[in-house]
This record gives sequence, C-alpha cells and structure tokens, in this order.
Amino acid sequence: MPTDCISYQESNYFTRLIVDYLDKKTETQSLYHRFPTLENFRNQLEEKAAHFSSDHRNKLADVLEKQYAATTASAATLQNITLLKDENTFTITTGHQLNLFTGPLYFLYKIISTINLTKELKAAYPTYHFVPVYWMATEDHDFEEINYFNFKSKKIKWNRDSSGPVGRLSTEGLDSVFDVFSKELGIGNNAESLRQLFKNAYLKHTNLADATRYLANELFKEQGLVIIDGDNEALKREFIPYVKQELLEQTSFQNVTATSDLLKAYNIQVNPREINLFYIEDQLRERIVYENGKYFVNGTSRWFTTEEILDELERCPEKFSPNVIMRPLYQEVILPNLAYIGGGGELAYWLELKSFFEASGIPFPILLLRNSALLATQKQAQKADKLGLSWADLFKKQPDLINEKVAGFSEFTIDFSEQRAHLEQQFAKLREIANQTDPSFSGAVNAQEKKQLKGLDNLEKRLLKAEKRNHHEQLSRITSLQNELFPNQNLQERIANFSEFYLEYGENLIPELFRQLKPLEQDFTVITL
Repeated sequence: MPTDCISYQESNYFTRLIVDYLDKKTETQSLYHRFPTLENFRNQLEEKAAHFSSDHRNKLADVLEKQYAATTASAATLQNITLLKDENTFTITTGHQLNLFTGPLYFLYKIISTINLTKELKAAYPTYHFVPVYWMATEDHDFEEINYFNFKSKKIKWNRDSSGPVGRLSTEGLDSVFDVFSKELGIGNNAESLRQLFKNAYLKHTNLADATRYLANELFKEQGLVIIDGDNEALKREFIPYVKQELLEQTSFQNVTATSDLLKAYNIQVNPREINLFYIEDQLRERIVYENGKYFVNGTSRWFTTEEILDELERCPEKFSPNVIMRPLYQEVILPNLAYIGGGGELAYWLELKSFFEASGIPFPILLLRNSALLATQKQAQKADKLGLSWADLFKKQPDLINEKVAGFSEFTIDFSEQRAHLEQQFAKLREIANQTDPSFSGAVNAQEKKQLKGLDNLEKRLLKAEKRNHHEQLSRITSLQNELFPNQNLQERIANFSEFYLEYGENLIPELFRQLKPLEQDFTVITL
C-alpha cells in the first residue's frame, strides 16, 4: 500500500478556519499567541512561569492528591502530581466530555497527543518537567452527547433522565448497559479484558466523574497522565476574582464579541452571552442572567442583588460554573499550562478568546490540533492495493472518488470539457455576427448556446452512468472498502469506539498508537494494524 502523506489541509475534513490557522494565514495570526513549534515553547515557558505562583502550585497539587485518594495511581502519575509543586514544571492539557466508555476513538488520540508532546518537550528542554493533563468536562450538561458509544455499527446507549452537571450523575442503570455490551463482545481474552474495564469503571463507582477517572487512569496511568476534575470548591476559590469580574464587568462578552466580528467569514463557533456563567447544584445547571440590576438563575425563581451574589460567590464558589467561553480561562488560571490540545471544533472557539485572555491578564496557551488517525487492517490495505487505491484516494468524497475511478477505467474520455470549450467558441463567433447584423438576434444565439451546452452536459452524465454500470463490480468493491474505513462517510475516529480495535489487537493497540502519533506534525496518520 502506498504510504501517502496526507496533510490535515488536504484531507477535506477540516474547516477553512483550521486550515488557515495551520497555514498561518495572515487572517488568523491575530487570533493566537504562538504557533505550535518546539522553538516557540521556550518563550511560552518563561511567560507562564512569571504568571504562576508557588502558592497556586501547592494548592493544585493538594487538590489532585485528594482527587486521587480513592484511585490506584501509578508511580509516574503520583510523581507528576508532586512535580507540579516545582517552579520548573508545566502542563500540557487536553479536555474531553465524559463520554460513555470513552466515546469515539479520538478520545485516545487527544490524550496520546498530549503525552507524546510532553516527551518531546522533555527531550528539547531537559531542565524542565512536563506533565500531561486530561481535564474532565464534569460540569457539562448535555447528556445526549455522552450517553452512548458505537460498537461494530451498533449504538450502545444509556437511557435515563439527566439534569445538573454530568460529572455528579449517578451511575445507576449502567448494569443493563454492561449486559448489552457484554453480549456483543463475544468470547476471548480481549473481550474479557474489556468487560472487566467497563465493569470496574461503571459498576464500582457511584458517579460519572469517578467512573471516567478510573477508566482514563487504567488506560494511561503508566504514562503518568494526571486527570483533573474542575468541579471543585478549592479550585473554584482560585477563580473567584475572574468570576467577580465577569459578573460586574462582563469582560468576556465585550472582548469575544469584538473578536467574533473578525471571524464572520469563518462561521463563528461560539457566541458569547452577557454573562458566561452557570449556577450549578447536583440537579441544577442554569445560566446566570443580569436584568434590571438583579442576577437571575434562568428558569428558576432565584435571584440575587449585586451584594448578595458576590457574597454567594465568596461563600460557595463551587456553585459558579464557567461556560464554554469562560472554561478555558478557568483552566489556564489553575494550571501551569503551556498548550491546549484539541480537535478542530475546540480550537475554533479557542481562537475567539485571545483578547479576553489579554484583558484578564492570563497568558494565552499555544493551541495544537490533536493527532488524527485512520486505523486499517492488513487485509484492508491489501484490498486497496488490488483496487489501485492510494490512501489519498480513500480520503476523497465518495462521489468524487467514483467519478475519478470511472474515468480511469474507461477506454475513452468521459470529460467533454474540450467539446464544451469548442462549442462556446463557435457561439462567441455567432454573437459577433449577430451584433454586426441584427443585435436582436443575440437572444436567440444565447438561448441556443444554453440548450446545446445543456445537451452536452446530459450526454456526459449518461455516458458516465453507462460506464458506472459497466464497471459496477469494481466500483462496488471500492465503495465497500471506503465505507469500512469511513463509516457513514465520516472520519472513523469520530464514529468508532476503541473497543472494536482492542477486541482484535488487545494490549498492542495503545502502544502502537503511541509509537505512530506525532503531535507536532500536521499529517493525518494512517496506521496499518
């Protein structure tokens, strides 16, 4: 199989904003601080060091030690938590929702990208320490986005009602999900390993945050991954000054709105609200709204005067939850962080936030697009060889791929561009004649030209359709292979769960991903297992 180099820009699966960011286009350069290169991390290190105190470090390490109290952490993870107290230690962070059993494959790619980058940075800057962090999105509320995963084209779903932050959600009912998944797994050592992983995560923990911490820790603890839950009173207390500023001055709204105007051509990802905070309790997560001099908890009868809400903030900071606009600032306030690693959608909203960070006096992190990968079996690679397909071919949109292959299979050209150009030349001459004799004749010439060109288009389509019938069997094999690798004509990493591949490859799967994924390269990684 040809080992094509497929850049993110050429893969056809990223938005124009992300492509322009990767290409460092002039239009995007005001939206980020430093581009992700090894060299640029030196200045980022120095800047973050000047903005992160030893007091912050000690409080962070203390919180993490408490969050890991009931978790069997590896020596590498415990050492990393201790190292966070050191002024020469910095984090590389990724974040993800609490998707059931990790959700889509890219959950793994995010964390592996993060861990691999810390290793590259350690090699480049040996006097510093770099800790990989997974930020659990425990304060999110969109249960419908996280309550399922796909296994061999079947949706394994957790059906229940949900309100409030998902991290606090009880794991009640996941025993029935386990029964469904267990039957689908079949027999074998790898199937049993997956059963035990699911059971230990979801049937032995009482809430979704603890279950997800266990799961991510089991998958990555030997690599020293540190998992953090931001839904924490002590961490929120560190964030009080910024929440207060948001309540009184609406800083994020003013700055992000100004940046959003620069992004109109890109279809803005996130529109800020006047106050970008939620009020949360176990069964409540509602926006804080400012109207007529009072602060209301949307959808409830609760309201506060300015004095009362500031008092509430001091007494119960854990009840104030940042939304998608404020959460990145919260992360960068409590972590000695250098870079955030995320998908295209995440980076798009981070690119709206630089001016907000500047107004808040917090260094803006380096933004790195996570690794993307396509996992293929040896059998699939051999099929592609026999069909004369390159990996670049398989990344094409299916109609384009089919049309290109039909043109290649045909013994004659199906492209009537030459005939179309000749016809247009002939009608251009007829128009010249019409203008010299009877200008009113031009309308008839134009109408006839349109009719002739349309007829030519129809002939081309009929010929293409006939050739598709002639080569139906080979085209069917091509579409079948592409559908295997790109389920629902989407990226595999956005659909499939890691368990499909673990079932086949077991403990070899994750080490192979570590070996192949290179975070600072802007190429789609094709991994033949």
